[in-house]
Amino acid sequence: MQNNQFEPQLKAPDPIFHIEVDKIRPNPHQPRRDFDEEALKELAGSIREFGLLHPLVVTKHELTTEFGTTVEYHLISGERRWRAAKMIGLERVPAIVKKMPTEQERLEMAIIENIQRENLNPIETARAYAKLQDQFGLTQREIAVRVGKSREVVANVIRLLNLPSHIQDAVAGGQINESQARLLLMVSDLKEQQTIFDDLVNNNLSVRELRSRIQVKKEKPFLSAPLIGDPELEHLEERLREALGTKVKLQKDGQGGKLMISFYSPEELQGIIQKLTQVKSEAESKADLPPMDQGGFVV
Repeated sequence: MQNNQFEPQLKAPDPIFHIEVDKIRPNPHQPRRDFDEEALKELAGSIREFGLLHPLVVTKHELTTEFGTTVEYHLISGERRWRAAKMIGLERVPAIVKKMPTEQERLEMAIIENIQRENLNPIETARAYAKLQDQFGLTQREIAVRVGKSREVVANVIRLLNLPSHIQDAVAGGQINESQARLLLMVSDLKEQQTIFDDLVNNNLSVRELRSRIQVKKEKPFLSAPLIGDPELEHLEERLREALGTKVKLQKDGQGGKLMISFYSPEELQGIIQKLTQVKSEAESKADLPPMDQGGFVV
């Protein structure tokens, strides 16, 4: 009897192999950088008692040596389980062997697994999103689809990389939370941002207290200055911030003005330059920015 072409085809489960722990290598695209020692010990205790309930996912690599050919496996996902298994001295672990994925696919799989398990801190997540955006050319909307988040969430997470490195470290280490970090991004003056950050850490300010503190600082200049912010300029700044993933400031001077773009590392600068070359023609064609032949902007 012929199979109905509309009948759903069941996919066979991936075979599970038991691979020597010492032949497994970490994923170079693993977005997680910090592995809590106590949490690993707890996981190791669970594995000792119940075994590894979920197999690792690896790729197979054949290496040529002076003694012939040897095989090793590179992790795609499951590095915490692998580390915990090594900790208790397991010789072999269950693993699914996948065909060799591209660098982008390996990064995406590692990010998605970690995000689904909520194992990444906000800065690790931001750096992983930024790598997909800068190195592999994905838009924030494409990243959002892959990780099951909204584009706004992805954009807000990436913006955390606009903070100075020591504040990023405070977020990664849990000294301040992501909501507090996003509020600090509202402070454009770096000296003022540092003062408020010190106050936040020293006095353990809540999100509400921090918001009030920043609002007071933002309102002070307007008590003596009659000028009001240009809504159109602020809209353009926000569009540029989303497109470039970094802090942007526009200053008008007649028909011209200045465009100031912040960056905090050589890698981030290269990423911004790549985005500018891609965004310029699109932005001009959509007329989202003032015409470049009427004074233009100075970068």
